Amino acid sequence: MEYENHWIYNGSPFTSEMIDAHIGFVYKITNTNDGRFYIGKKLFTRAGRKKVKGKTKKIRVESDWMKYYSSSDELNEDVQKLGKNVFRREILRLCKSKSECTYYEAKYQFELSVLLVNTYNKWIQCKIRRNAQLRTKHE
Repeated sequence: MEYENHWIYNGSPFTSEMIDAHIGFVYKITNTNDGRFYIGKKLFTRAGRKKVKGKTKKIRVESDWMKYYSSSDELNEDVQKLGKNVFRREILRLCKSKSECTYYEAKYQFELSVLLVNTYNKWIQCKIRRNAQLRTKHE
């Protein structure tokens, strides 16, 4: 399925076939007109339900990640007003756990000073346990 504005990872469009063992990603969406950006995270799957032999079973189904533009109302309004092709959607890091997504989202938000410069980010929120599944190799 083709989308107007692909997610870019390492300089190339990212597809479902490239997900592998990752559960989500940290991203940066940039307004190419004015340079404003948003740092966020997105999971590749969401909770779903399936009927199996008359019973409802909880399953994981693919999320709307391909079409996703963020939880920022202001950014989504600009996407509607200016058009999708004005925005560059980059995957900064693929993650193998929810904790890893949360950690690296906050890390990028602090490194890029999202609350101190003119960005779409309005707040930083994270809660991560020390024994969470985080990669030990820092890249």
